[in-house]
Amino acid sequence: MADPDDKRPYNVYRSKPKLFGRRDDDGGLAEMQQEEAPPSHGWEDAPPPPRRRRRLPFPRRRPGRRRIGFWRILRWVVTAVFAWLAISLVLFLVSAQIQSAQVSDAADAELGGAGYPLTSPNTILVLGSDARTKDSKEPGAQKIGQASRSDSILLLRIGGGHNATLSIPRDTVVDIPGHGRSKINAAYAIGGPALAIRTVEGFLGVQVNHLIEVNFENFPQLIDALGGVTYRGGCVVSRINGGFKNGGYTLRLKSGEQEIDGKQALALARTRKNECNPKESDLTRARRQQKILGAIKDKVTSVETFVRLPWVSWAAPKAVRSDMSGPTLLGVVGAELSAGTAKPQVLKPSGGVTLPDGGAGLTVDDATKQRAVDRFLG
Repeated sequence: MADPDDKRPYNVYRSKPKLFGRRDDDGGLAEMQQEEAPPSHGWEDAPPPPRRRRRLPFPRRRPGRRRIGFWRILRWVVTAVFAWLAISLVLFLVSAQIQSAQVSDAADAELGGAGYPLTSPNTILVLGSDARTKDSKEPGAQKIGQASRSDSILLLRIGGGHNATLSIPRDTVVDIPGHGRSKINAAYAIGGPALAIRTVEGFLGVQVNHLIEVNFENFPQLIDALGGVTYRGGCVVSRINGGFKNGGYTLRLKSGEQEIDGKQALALARTRKNECNPKESDLTRARRQQKILGAIKDKVTSVETFVRLPWVSWAAPKAVRSDMSGPTLLGVVGAELSAGTAKPQVLKPSGGVTLPDGGAGLTVDDATKQRAVDRFLG
């Protein structure tokens, strides 16, 4: 039994009885709080303002997961593109420098100076010889390394926004300096590219600034590096260098549009006798060569070529021999691509003549020749 004298550690308060003898459930605590509460001024009963959440300047990310932004991806792509272009540029310049040392000093001495091709007009003589491969069994064929005639004679006028081409048929009769009158393609066989330059300059009255000799051994590699080209034309069946039976090449193309590889493109450019159309002349052949040049240009400017660009950059200079250094040849390519497509022009003959050796040649009157030159020079 507890001692009544012990004091409890707490006080007990009892609420006043309510109406009908009921008490509050809180034991009178609410009444005590009301008696002790300070007087109200009116604003204490208002609800507190809503608490604003602080917004972060960027959305929260889950730890361990980072998003790759658009600009970062774009920066990577641009860096990769410039690196790809830089590699291609270096390969082109190195390959071009190797080929520039193969032009003879005599030919280099015949060339007139000109400005940089991107800003100044330049006249370029493009020559392709009819030398056969070492394995050719075609009767009377000149082998590579022996004297051969120029299979193709083409003038390019580029630079300063100008772009023009002029093909000279190989059977055109001209005055060859120091050797009398003969077919223009004989100049290359007699005195090489140096005499060919002098002959063309004397015949047309234009100054040749640069020389490009097409290397028929490496030309197919350029076309193959491009992945082939698209050619549009009629049916062609020809036997180059005597055809397969004589160690040469037999070309068969259907009429219409089709993809051709390096060997087909070279054979097409050299085709003179077309079994599909025996009436074709050297003029048709010259136009066909310009079509191939246009097809190469179209392929170079395509998106597909960008993927192959380093291989194309290395193969392109190897397909030619030129007096131009790497930067100059690069300027020629840039001027050709930026000036648009030129309308092919072939020097049309005005008559024929029989040569002392019994061969037949073509003649061009002065008026026709001058009109062609004026159009070429722009």
